[in-house]
Amino acid sequence: MSDRKPLMPKATAVWLVENTSLTFDQIAAFCGLHVLEVKGIADGDVAQGIKGLDPVTSGQLTREEIEDAEREPARALRLAEPKVVVPETPTRKGPRYTPVSRRQDRPNAVLWLLRNHPEMKDSQIMRLVGTTKPTIQQIRERSHWNAPNLTPQDPVTLGLCSQIDLDAEVKKAARRAERDRKDMPDMEKAGTLLPTEETTTSERRVEIMQPRHEEAREETEQEEQARVFAKLKEMSGGERREEEEEN
Repeated sequence: MSDRKPLMPKATAVWLVENTSLTFDQIAAFCGLHVLEVKGIADGDVAQGIKGLDPVTSGQLTREEIEDAEREPARALRLAEPKVVVPETPTRKGPRYTPVSRRQDRPNAVLWLLRNHPEMKDSQIMRLVGTTKPTIQQIRERSHWNAPNLTPQDPVTLGLCSQIDLDAEVKKAARRAERDRKDMPDMEKAGTLLPTEETTTSERRVEIMQPRHEEAREETEQEEQARVFAKLKEMSGGERREEEEEN
């Protein structure tokens, strides 16, 4: 059975109830409505003020299809194949639209998410409540213009997102946090201290306590000449002192 439904299903159901002898089950299955909803249309309790839409003139049903279904109550109506194929327009993913009446609640929802799910990225919060990155940063730093009056509130309760969407983002953040925890041991191992057994051995203690001697540096030519001249000067001074003592 095709998943395609007629355009304006309630208006189509109104026309079928008023102009055919189809059963409520047939009309409900064709229009994607509940049987009780179709019964309410017939009783005048549902779809009041809605003008019926003829599916034959709109090319959604044929007269023969309706007549065959009227003769066979168990037969399901089949939507006519469209004569013009309209290509599907890809939907662009963007920030979630928030009704005007709910927009003042977004900072409270952001505060709730920051407190209860700090593992979430800002991009996830933006998708859930339809806010902006600067607003999230201001609420996190308590520099928001209404920060003293903000109270954390569940975005699902406020109607800003569904529980399914919230659970999906929480699971995604949890998986990312788990991957980060698995990567941490390698980083910690590189910067950890030596084991106690290794640092408490006698050889290790001697190595730690003994100061390191700087490696012998090669003497430059100027330094060598200065050292030789100083040695000669010292020797000539000693000889002069000996002569003075003899005299």
